[in-house]
Amino acid sequence: MLVNVRNNSSNSTTSSAHKTPSPETVSAGEILSWCDYLSIRGKKRRWEMATTIPITVTAGAAGAAYFGVNMPQFMGLDPLVMAILGILGTSGLGYLVGPIIGSQIWRLTHRKLLPLIEDKEREFHKHIKRNRVDPSTQSTSNPVPDFYGEKIGSMKDYRQWLRDQARYRRKASWGAATK
Repeated sequence: MLVNVRNNSSNSTTSSAHKTPSPETVSAGEILSWCDYLSIRGKKRRWEMATTIPITVTAGAAGAAYFGVNMPQFMGLDPLVMAILGILGTSGLGYLVGPIIGSQIWRLTHRKLLPLIEDKEREFHKHIKRNRVDPSTQSTSNPVPDFYGEKIGSMKDYRQWLRDQARYRRKASWGAATK
C-alpha cells in the first residue's frame, strides 16, 4: 500500500511503502488520502479489540474474586446462581467498556493526526449515508449488509460494501415488485 500525503501549499506528494503518516510528520496543511484513512481506521479498530480482551478478562476475574467470596442471595435464588450471574455481568461490562478505553488510548497516541482523521471521518460518513440502503425493507431472511460500514478497512472493502448495498437494493426492489 502506498501512502500519499499531500501538502496544500506546495502540492507535492511523498510516498513510502507500508507506512501511515506519523503524528510527528503531519502539519496543519496536509490531507490524508482515502487509503491512509482507511488503514488508520482499521488500526484503530484493532486497538479497540486488543484492549477489549484483557479488560473483559480482568473484569471477569474481579467479579469472580468478589462474588466468589460474597455470594449474595437475591429473591430466593441460589447464591451460586447469583455469583455466576455477577461474574457474567462484570465480564459483560468489561466487554462493553473495553472498546471505549481502547479508543481513548488510541486517541491519546494519535493527537496530532486527529484533525485530519476527524475531517476524513465526517466525509466518510457522508459517503456511507448517501450510499447505504433503506433499512425499512429488511427482514429476518434479508438483513441489511453492514449498515454503518464498520467492517470497511480498505478501498477493496469499500468497493465490496458498495456492491453489497447495490445487491441488497436490487433484491429488496425485486421483492417489492412481486407483492
